[in-house]
Amino acid sequence: MSAPASMTTASLAEPSGTAEPALRRRRHAPTRLAARIAVHVLLAAVGLASVVPLLWLLRSAFMDQGQIFRIPPQWLPDPVVWDNFSRALAAESFGRYFLNTLLLVVLIVPGTVLSCSFAAFSFSRLEWRGRGVAFGLIMTGLMLPYAVTLIPTFVAWQRLGWVGTYVPLVVPAWFAAGGAFYVFLLRQFFLTLPSDLDHAVYVDGGSPLTVYRVVALPLTKGPMILVAVFSTIAVWNDLLNPLIYLNDPSMYTLSLGLAAFTGMYSTQWALLMAASVITVAPMIVLFAFAQRYIVQGIALTGVKG
Repeated sequence: MSAPASMTTASLAEPSGTAEPALRRRRHAPTRLAARIAVHVLLAAVGLASVVPLLWLLRSAFMDQGQIFRIPPQWLPDPVVWDNFSRALAAESFGRYFLNTLLLVVLIVPGTVLSCSFAAFSFSRLEWRGRGVAFGLIMTGLMLPYAVTLIPTFVAWQRLGWVGTYVPLVVPAWFAAGGAFYVFLLRQFFLTLPSDLDHAVYVDGGSPLTVYRVVALPLTKGPMILVAVFSTIAVWNDLLNPLIYLNDPSMYTLSLGLAAFTGMYSTQWALLMAASVITVAPMIVLFAFAQRYIVQGIALTGVKG
């Protein structure tokens, strides 16, 4: 009888192993709560800092010239000036700039998606000598500033006689030029596909192009849409390339067209803000509709390195 009694006394005197982690969790709970609150406050501040310029742009688009820079600032337009948008659309061939930008999107985005997917498929699903070295060279494009290759590229297009046309903007997209990030993104997803699918196509007498068409394309809907959306936004917002290669004002894009509202001695800020809202709106709508595919594409491409 004495042995069980001593064992019971010892068990009561010493805390159990499961109780110690619970005590530590309760002891560190306030610290974790404070850290979580600090992270949420920081994220809210960063989000607010990102939204404020957009809100300022939106409120200024509905104001006249005097209300925009009033001190103290007036956050709500009173009265609301709807006429800014109609005047912006009618001013300086703004409609033509919109159509020019849309034309470049139609010409560039399909080429970017196809060429980058071909390159990514080759680097991930085909075996050939020097594949790793070639992929490493392409990845160096991510570390090379665009300004380094800007002058040599311009000289090359100038000697070909294509400066002043859309060719320098469109043709590189069909050869995966400047799409190193897109190649990397699609390659990461292609690496997750089972190799048995390729073997099954080869057994049936298929070629690598058949594997790309039958296996790769149907399974890469999310990443392909992701690349298409990113490429569309890049083309829509591009200012530097059209500024360098386009000389005819009738060929200007929206980014260049916004400069028409700024003069040497004055700037039509109300019209500029309205035109900027019209320019940004399609990309916001595109991102809203494609958000599910963007998240899916990023999640899938990060599965395997």
